[in-house]
Amino acid sequence: MSSPVSVIIPCLNEEEPIADVVRECLATGIPKEVLVVDNGGTDRTAERARAAGARVVSQPARGYGRACAAGVAAADPACEILLFLDGDGSDVPALMGQIIAPVADGTQDFVIGSRTRGEREPGSMNAQQIFAGHLAGFLMRALYGVKYTDMCPFRAIRRDTLARLGMEEMTYGWNLEMQMKAAKARLRVLEIPVAHRCRTGGVSKVSGTLRGTFVAGWKIVTTFLRIARGAKPGKL
Repeated sequence: MSSPVSVIIPCLNEEEPIADVVRECLATGIPKEVLVVDNGGTDRTAERARAAGARVVSQPARGYGRACAAGVAAADPACEILLFLDGDGSDVPALMGQIIAPVADGTQDFVIGSRTRGEREPGSMNAQQIFAGHLAGFLMRALYGVKYTDMCPFRAIRRDTLARLGMEEMTYGWNLEMQMKAAKARLRVLEIPVAHRCRTGGVSKVSGTLRGTFVAGWKIVTTFLRIARGAKPGKL
C-alpha cells in the first residue's frame, strides 16, 4: 500500500486483549506504526502493548475522543492515512486492507465498517447498540442524505481530511461527530460490512454498565443536536 498508515487504538484497561490486537494489526503488513493510547489506565495495557510492538502514547485525561485525538497528534507525520479500531479484540484487524484501500486509491474520503451489516458473533453487540446505530443512521440520512447503519469505531480517513473536519468532541460522541461532519462536508463516504467478535477481555465502558450506557447515550444525543444545529453542509 503506497500511502503510509498509522493505526490508532484508544485503550482503557485492556491488558488482556491488547497484545493480540497489536500483533494482528502488525501481521497484516499494512501499518507503518501501531499507536496504542493509554487513556489513564490502571493495569498493564501499556506494558503489554509495547512488548507486542506498539508505540504507546499516554493520555491520562479520560475520554474516548480525547484518546483518539492524542493518537492523531502523536501519529508519525509521514502517515497519510489514519485507521482507528478498538483495543478490546472485537474488531478484526485482518480486514483493515478493505477499510483502507478505497481511501488509499483516492476513490473514497472516509470509509467506515458496519458491524450491523456484517457477520457478528452472538453477544458481540447488544440490542441498544444495534438500535442506536440504526437510529443515528436514519437521522443522518434524513439530514444529509448519507446512509450509515452503525457508529463502528473501525474506520479510515486521510489525516489532512480529518484535520479539516475540526473535531471537537472529546468523549463518547467522537465517532458520531466524525460521521456527521463528513456527511455535512459532502465527503465521499463508504460503509462496508465487517465481521465483529465478542471482546476478549475487560469490561465495556459503554455497554458494560448501566451508568456507562447512560453517559455514552447522553453524550451521543448532545453531540448529534450540537452538530445538527450547525452550519449547512458544504464542501471542504
